[in-house]
Amino acid sequence: MVDSTSAAGMPHDTVRIQEDGGASPAMEAVFANFRQYLMGWGASDRRDLGVDRFRSGLAAPQFNGVVRVRSAAGTDVAAVRRELAGVPWWWWVGPDSPEDTADVLRHHGGRQLTVMPVMVRPLGDPVAGIDRPDDARVRSGLRVEPVRDGRRLRELVRTYRTSMGIGPGPEAGMVRAESQRGDNADVVRLAAVLEGQVVGTTVLITAHSVAGIFLVHVAEELRRQGVGTALTAAALRVGRERGMRFAALVASPAGEPLYRRFGFASVYRYRLFDFPA
Repeated sequence: MVDSTSAAGMPHDTVRIQEDGGASPAMEAVFANFRQYLMGWGASDRRDLGVDRFRSGLAAPQFNGVVRVRSAAGTDVAAVRRELAGVPWWWWVGPDSPEDTADVLRHHGGRQLTVMPVMVRPLGDPVAGIDRPDDARVRSGLRVEPVRDGRRLRELVRTYRTSMGIGPGPEAGMVRAESQRGDNADVVRLAAVLEGQVVGTTVLITAHSVAGIFLVHVAEELRRQGVGTALTAAALRVGRERGMRFAALVASPAGEPLYRRFGFASVYRYRLFDFPA
């Protein structure tokens, strides 16, 4: 399941994508980081169905779902669907699941929504822009600051909720879920602030020697004005300061060109499935 663009911008031996037919330790760490982040929304341990699943209860599929099938023999898809009934959710299929997982999901009525590249870069390599917050592409007056709690956390959630197209209903629950994560010591939340208002967000989880970058969102009226550039640069600086070896993210089609400018390369992919009612 190596993405066909994996050689672009980064040689294979830099990240050590594969070793002896399997994922390298670096890539295993990347997917462990991603699993920790997603499971942090609310790990579901009511029954061991051979999958890593998470259920926050929030009315948005980004916060409920399956992130890995642990068993080479697969899992009982119908039982998983019953466990996640009542909330919108997605099934993430990556290389840490058996190779036939996507086919099994289709057999049970699953529908592939999209394919998203997993992008990685070593944090030891210099990249222009990381250490220059006054980059010419960045909007004048913009600053990136850490968010810990209180009003700023609510503003951060409101900004990425709106950008994701999620209505206001789940907002209070999203703020609560952010503040109550069991791994908050590993999490760094960053807000791009302009004229006192939060106009962009990103959230890092620094775990397994990886700075996993999530929830990169910019207010619609300020897109293409350097906000995403400033957030990405700040996230990479934090990852490096915390001693992480790699930075990794799951890119959207719109974000992929930005991340390539920062030295990221596509090395694997996630396939995202849902089950239409």
